[in-house]
Amino acid sequence: MALEQIVQRHTSPQRLARRAKIILKISEGTSVRQTARQMEIERDTVIAWRNRWLKKKEKLEAAQAEGSEKNALKRVIEEALSDEARTGAPPRFTAEQIVRIVAVACEKPEDSGRPISHWTPRELKEEVVKRGIVDEISVRSVGRFLKSGGPKTTQS
Repeated sequence: MALEQIVQRHTSPQRLARRAKIILKISEGTSVRQTARQMEIERDTVIAWRNRWLKKKEKLEAAQAEGSEKNALKRVIEEALSDEARTGAPPRFTAEQIVRIVAVACEKPEDSGRPISHWTPRELKEEVVKRGIVDEISVRSVGRFLKSGGPKTTQS
């Protein structure tokens, strides 16, 4: 079974393998409470992944019934076990703005009339606001962009 392969495969991401293991235990008849206890996770987590799996059940059965190629079924399973998009605030800065901020950081400060030898996040913040790249930005955001090369993203 594809779920067992995900659990056993050494290259499977741990979150995917753990979710597959939850589904396997539930399908074997293990209760939510027992599954949570055995896996040392919250009951709500088991319930959430069981419910997500059940929502995808028709799609999974259709992929299996069609006798579709293994990779297609695997994709449907991995989709069912993947994180859904989370709600949240939209990004404050466009990709173009971030690229322009990083580009300014690659310039020599003296070319912008700044009497400094290298950019600090505070100096860079002042420069990108002055140039109209952004209306406002925190020193911390500038520092994160420089450190990571882009906006901070989260993944569970």
